[in-house]
Amino acid sequence: MNSADWHARVESAGRVAGAGFLVTPRRVLTCAHVVHEADPQALTVTFTERPGLPAVPARVIADGGWGGGTADPGDLAVLELAYDAPIAPAALAPVDAAHDRRPGRPRKLVVYGFPLGFDEGTLAEYRITATQLLNREWIQLEAWQPGGQPLAPGFSGAAVTLADTGEVVGMVTAAAGDRGVHNGRMMPTEVMARYWPDLEGLVPTSDHRTADRARLRELVERAVREGLDGDPGRRVRLYESARGPLDPDAPEEGFDSLWAAALFVLCEVDGDDAAASVARFTAQVEALFRAPADGAAEPGAAPDWSPILVDLQHSGAGDGHVRVEVSAYSGGRRHPVGSDTVPQAGLRAYVQDRIEAAFRYLTPGCDELLAFALPRDWIDLPVDRWASTPDDDTPLGCVYPLVVTDQARRRAGVRHQLTRVWNRLDAAPGARVHRVECGSPEEPRRLRMRLRRDDACLAGFATAPAASRTRPHFDTSLNAPAPMVVWSREGCHDGPDEACAGGDGCAGKTFLDELDSCVSGVPPAELPRRVLALREEADAEEGHWAHDIQLLWDDPRLFADPHGDPAPHPHSPVT
Repeated sequence: MNSADWHARVESAGRVAGAGFLVTPRRVLTCAHVVHEADPQALTVTFTERPGLPAVPARVIADGGWGGGTADPGDLAVLELAYDAPIAPAALAPVDAAHDRRPGRPRKLVVYGFPLGFDEGTLAEYRITATQLLNREWIQLEAWQPGGQPLAPGFSGAAVTLADTGEVVGMVTAAAGDRGVHNGRMMPTEVMARYWPDLEGLVPTSDHRTADRARLRELVERAVREGLDGDPGRRVRLYESARGPLDPDAPEEGFDSLWAAALFVLCEVDGDDAAASVARFTAQVEALFRAPADGAAEPGAAPDWSPILVDLQHSGAGDGHVRVEVSAYSGGRRHPVGSDTVPQAGLRAYVQDRIEAAFRYLTPGCDELLAFALPRDWIDLPVDRWASTPDDDTPLGCVYPLVVTDQARRRAGVRHQLTRVWNRLDAAPGARVHRVECGSPEEPRRLRMRLRRDDACLAGFATAPAASRTRPHFDTSLNAPAPMVVWSREGCHDGPDEACAGGDGCAGKTFLDELDSCVSGVPPAELPRRVLALREEADAEEGHWAHDIQLLWDDPRLFADPHGDPAPHPHSPVT
């Protein structure tokens, strides 16, 4: 039996009264008759499998209404410890786990108790006689083999566990009482839950495979030992990133531990998709070990982006409204967060609220990335300058890596081309800038050819997209398609009457010079993180060259969804 630390010895004034088992960090279950005559001021619990751990003061907080007789029902007591035990609680088995349906193949059950002379504890092996529930209260136990350890005083309150998994199926309540008769009774978990409803949330459904439950428990216990349990928000995000479309939402109060989140998956998720949900949640827990405890990426490591996509489109209902759809991507799955047609006056507040909601779905340990998909005539929209929350005016682009992309590039053909480009760029040591200067821009057709070469990476513009002389070059860069395009929303003001000749004194040339020196050694996958750092510098320094930097960065692999492209808005903006 692995992870047996949760077995408990219940004591009164230093005398062994019986056994029990830890089911939450602060709750121990035992029999009511074990603590019936105990001094409430001298009741303690000792975890004998953790030598050196002191006895913990306890008190009775609930019982099953036991009447005092050996055949009376409700022989259950719930003890509350004075503080949380530093021990992983027992894992409960599905209610039918003790009933092996194969003829002649009973499941071996193990009991850990403290009979006279065995204060340190001893084991007894049993099996159930039949699946019949006696008096709607007990299941009969019989010895696994003749001559084994009989049930005796000191075993009362002990957990009855499956020998192969260590999961709890019930609790010993009585022995036979006659010398030489090796049988007894246990109260199964479904009856225990009848008397203490809080237990229902700890009993997994039978839709989950034993090996899957064991693997998840092993990972959760390891995460707790290594300090990766995380904060409540992180636990909710971990669950939300793994849940299927029919799985329940996380509880509003969140999860008070990683094990509580795992139990929610095991106990609340059932049906045909239950095994898949456990597999996804297990994968999310495994991801905790691939990232530092604080969730940051290792220095020099390529980001493991988990993006939030904000899709803004013309509404078709007039200039005063915008179509908005927000989605989160994690584990190769798209999680729709919200979609609506909203007035422009309320656009930022709507986006702020949906971005905050989208964080619940992100993969723990990954790098968050905000991506705005914009119509081409809105591509210069300063979304990075929008306030991060209603009560915090820090710009979004100074809080999260933030990029934009072009709506027209979301077509399947363009996505296919970009995927091929990014597969090549994974090995690129730096983001080499192809400069589009003010003075002598090359012909758009020649620019297209250069951007489609294997060594092409990033198109840098000295002017904003609206500039008349370079607008065709900008459109060419997006259509090529260039995986990354950078410009300044200020840049060089290329007026219609007097075009800038470039060279010294050109604001656009200064921008490109600074850009080249800052990103030439940055791998393409890390560019959003580098631009975040530049925006933070610019926000703190007056006149910084990167104050209005705009990054179009487009890796379609981050938005892959096995169920297809993001669904269109459910309602027509016109109707």
